[in-house]
Amino acid sequence: MYATNVRNLKRNPSEALRHAELEPVLILKGNQPNALLLNLKTSLGEFDGQLRPAIAASLFKDRVMSLGAAAKISGLSLSEFIDHLAQLDIDLVIPDQQTPKELFS
Repeated sequence: MYATNVRNLKRNPSEALRHAELEPVLILKGNQPNALLLNLKTSLGEFDGQLRPAIAASLFKDRVMSLGAAAKISGLSLSEFIDHLAQLDIDLVIPDQQTPKELFS
């Protein structure tokens, strides 16, 4: 397992990403383990099918990604991803202040 510290990670993130393609990368903060960097394509193996939809759902819920982009990351079809979000009780549409005006106009 390759290890690097936060300072080196900030200075050269590409190096850590290259290493992560081959093996997990341990990120140290003050000589203590702090985080683990994994490559989604090569490091996850059997967990890939479970982790991708979970990450995508979280990114969509936080409105970091659109529905379509999150579905692509999840590895599911759009309809399967929508079903996945429904199982997690994540709303597809969040009403805002304009919604009542649009509904009753």
